[in-house]
Amino acid sequence: MRGLRAGWLASLPEPARSELAAALSAAEARALLYDWPFWARPAQLPPQGNWRVWLLLAGRGFGKTRTGAELIRARVAAWTARRLALVAPTAADARNVMVEGESGILAISPPWDRPRYEPSKRRLTWPNGAIATLYSADEPERLRGPQHDATWCDELGSWRYPEAWDMMMFGLRLGTDPRVVVTTTPRPTKLIRALMADPTAVVTRGSTYENRANLAPAFLDQIIRKYEGTRLGRQELEAELLDDVPGALWTRGIIEAARAQTAPSLIRVVVAIDPAATSTVDADETGIIVTGKDGQGQGWVLADVSGRYQPTEWAKTAISTYRAHRADRIVAEVNHGGEMVEAILRAIDPNVPFAAVRASRGKVTRAEPVAALYEQGRIHHVGTFPQLEDQMCAFVRAGHGDVDLRSAGSPDRVDALVWALTNLLLEPMPNEGIFEYTRQLAEKARS
Repeated sequence: MRGLRAGWLASLPEPARSELAAALSAAEARALLYDWPFWARPAQLPPQGNWRVWLLLAGRGFGKTRTGAELIRARVAAWTARRLALVAPTAADARNVMVEGESGILAISPPWDRPRYEPSKRRLTWPNGAIATLYSADEPERLRGPQHDATWCDELGSWRYPEAWDMMMFGLRLGTDPRVVVTTTPRPTKLIRALMADPTAVVTRGSTYENRANLAPAFLDQIIRKYEGTRLGRQELEAELLDDVPGALWTRGIIEAARAQTAPSLIRVVVAIDPAATSTVDADETGIIVTGKDGQGQGWVLADVSGRYQPTEWAKTAISTYRAHRADRIVAEVNHGGEMVEAILRAIDPNVPFAAVRASRGKVTRAEPVAALYEQGRIHHVGTFPQLEDQMCAFVRAGHGDVDLRSAGSPDRVDALVWALTNLLLEPMPNEGIFEYTRQLAEKARS
């Protein structure tokens, strides 16, 4: 069946398929099971020609992970790659998705050519001696020095430190034809836009719908029905690279201008929480954002550990983050939870400094002074926070002066960001709302 495709086979009548299957020996059937060019859709096969980077921008469920894993396996089997790098947003992603995942390297490798995985060494070793090392994009310095002849970068749009890409490319210098495959859901980051314009890169686009036959019916019924036609769905399902939303309080350009690699010495650090109202499967996320303030009155966004948590889980996460960043206090919005929010935190750590805040204004009204600080260049992001930044760039006015995030979900991360920066850089003034510290000082000087 060399040269044929599974799609053609599936189009045959059942008797013809059975006849072809019966004609195969056990060895041929086993080899066919692992023959990726036979099973792959055309968009999952590497492009022809002389390229340095293959950028696969595709929706959730497209089969990006399988594509990346199969390309690595093919290069090892063909002896065209001997020292490989596997780079993911975090070390856990590299392990759980690229190596141990259902479409990861271990799962798609045939028994006779399966690599030996040594988690403690972050290493895969194939029978022919090829070695792949796992890296986290959260640790760019680990990529400084090692050399490779092939690399698989997963979810590049979610890398917190884009400089990890630079460190990886500096090391992609072994062999006669070093290449890298990037598998990612598209985000309009500076790095992805640069790759799309790179003449040495080939871009392949794909949507979730192309792999409909291999996706669980529950995924299609729930996720696609919920997000189809929305802005978030266009990005996550149809793999569109979206531009700024008209009327958004933040733009990609403003956020990119706020990007920094490291923060200076900080005089204050706070952890802000925007708790979810419920803890069901379909509940909103709990926003947990860490920000700091330096001696010049500049704000620094240090971490985003938001997620879907049970109450005790978000409390433990917030307190461990408070300790890790040596924060001064935890700030939490208590409109929905009231005293329960503080009680849950106190149950984990009775002595944690805590300040309750209550929303008396609409989300946009609270967020506008913080957005103004970004426009003034007074806020900086240490690294990249993809989900937070997606929410920020979808934060627009609706018909009644409040935020419209129907296409991007509840703005829990943005809410926590606003609470944190308000606590650090803004303060309430009687009868006058919220003013910036600089404006407050100017008023004093004139009085």
